[in-house]
Amino acid sequence: MTKPRVIVTRRWPAAVERELNGRFDAVLNPSDTPMSDEVLAEAFKRADAVCPTVSDSLSANVFQAADPRVRVIANFGAGISHIDLEMARERRIIVTNTPDVLTDCTADLAIMLMLMVARRAGEGERELRAGAWRGWRPTHMMGTRVSGKTLGLVGFGRIGRAVALRAHSGFGMRVIYHTPHPPPPEVSEALGACSVDSLEDLIVAADFISLHCPGGGVTRHLFNEERIALVRRHAFLINTARGEVVDHGALIAALKAGSIAGAALDVYEGEPEVPAGLKSMDKVVLLPHLGSASRETRIAMGMRVVENLEAFFAGREPPDRVN
Repeated sequence: MTKPRVIVTRRWPAAVERELNGRFDAVLNPSDTPMSDEVLAEAFKRADAVCPTVSDSLSANVFQAADPRVRVIANFGAGISHIDLEMARERRIIVTNTPDVLTDCTADLAIMLMLMVARRAGEGERELRAGAWRGWRPTHMMGTRVSGKTLGLVGFGRIGRAVALRAHSGFGMRVIYHTPHPPPPEVSEALGACSVDSLEDLIVAADFISLHCPGGGVTRHLFNEERIALVRRHAFLINTARGEVVDHGALIAALKAGSIAGAALDVYEGEPEVPAGLKSMDKVVLLPHLGSASRETRIAMGMRVVENLEAFFAGREPPDRVN
């Protein structure tokens, strides 16, 4: 029996690639070279399944290829704003993602970013590595305390709730959140969190603002010039969600003006490009999209893709179908 042909757009952990090779006619990408629209469109013609990542833009141009053969897009990652879901629906192509398995890893990183930017960890390491540290002194590189402060979560899904648990239980933080779909009251109570009526109410009350909302559509530049202007002068912005949620130009202007204390970012609009204005400022912590980057998590994400593919080609409903 002929195995389904599966095209994988980037390098995946070796353990996952072995699984893909064993179960499917897998076409891997050993060079890890990003695929252009033209190459992706050709993959749609040659494969039964395409397995993209957040670094691949599956726009209308890709879907408009003549006579696509692809029947399922099994995404490596939870976010799907890089996939044109309307075009997938029109083409009757099923889309899946990998929720749950990256929740803890991304929540850990959000807390790490909060600590780094508050305690000036990036600045401190750069100073030490540059040989500029002159020894301990009482006024040297004083940062901001995290324990007991107010954390505002924009979005309260799996990752937002995991951050709330860590912040409240580990650091005694007051946690507030805003989401279009609030959970039952007992969920909030168990996490020591409370809902606020509007995003603006959250912004003006928080010492730290952490973004955990999906990208694309209505959330593009959710944090625009007007909302960033509401951030308290001593407050920090943390983004582990999607780069397009923040207007980078407005953020840079606020940081330069000193109207916001700092920012810690793991994601960027137009990745892998990062604005020079962000890279030049000490009060900004920048990571190269490492939210799910642990061996355990990346392997689990890949295995979740395998499960979705196995279910689809066996005629079952994929467990993580999103359209």
